Amino acid sequence: MDLSPSYMDVGRKVRLSRLLPDGRAVIFAFDHGVEHGPRDFPPQHIDPRIILSKVVEAGVDAIMMLPGMARITHDVWANRTALIVKVTSKTNLRPEAERLLQSGFGLVEDAVALGAEAVAATVYWGSPYEDQMLKQWFSIREAAERYGYPVLQLAYPRGPSIKDRYDVEIVRYGARAAAESGADLIKTYFTGSKETFSKVVEAASGIPVLMSGGPKAPTPLDFLRQVDAVMKAGGRGVVVGRNIFQHPNPAGMVRAIRAIVHEGEEPEKAVSHIG
Repeated sequence: MDLSPSYMDVGRKVRLSRLLPDGRAVIFAFDHGVEHGPRDFPPQHIDPRIILSKVVEAGVDAIMMLPGMARITHDVWANRTALIVKVTSKTNLRPEAERLLQSGFGLVEDAVALGAEAVAATVYWGSPYEDQMLKQWFSIREAAERYGYPVLQLAYPRGPSIKDRYDVEIVRYGARAAAESGADLIKTYFTGSKETFSKVVEAASGIPVLMSGGPKAPTPLDFLRQVDAVMKAGGRGVVVGRNIFQHPNPAGMVRAIRAIVHEGEEPEKAVSHIG
């Protein structure tokens, strides 16, 4: 019996090892220009090359962005950090009733052409459009598998029946659904403590779980304590945007986050990297 792995299996494993060099990852999320609009960025970071240069220099393991942004900033990140291409998105310009739907925003082939290590797509578990997004998800996953690409699912519980999207029972439900739908990596909400987030990790059944950075925390130390709790709960890293690019010293924030994720530093020590 031939037990040799397929070309696709090898490609997926190689790319995952690049994204998580020691089994952990600090990923910079940079899809906010579409998801939230330019107002999310401080004036000094409206030019994407400025913020991307800072985070690349500080040593993020990967950057997650949409295909168009990856194309126009390739001179900044290429051969300096890994790329994850997000192929779904939505704007807040559309009617509010339709904001629980992620639309196609690129192709898996775009990620391949750009030299990415993975593709990413969002599923709003609990949305009235859940079925539509699942069809989209499985189409993306099928295409990614053909090219040996891992797929990161942004597993976000959102819908009219969900009163608290950060409730541990809701978040762990979404994480389990992401694992059962074939995600290779899962990005989801922080549930408030090491004890509750460990239940999310458990529900993911061995699929690496990464914390979504979310809105800017009251202080850098507050955010670093969240990162620390995630790692101590068995999480495999973070996917962070606003808590980096909305900080006056984004490179310092990256260094501090890296110190916790990759070196196991305590938050009170890691905060000194910010300066």
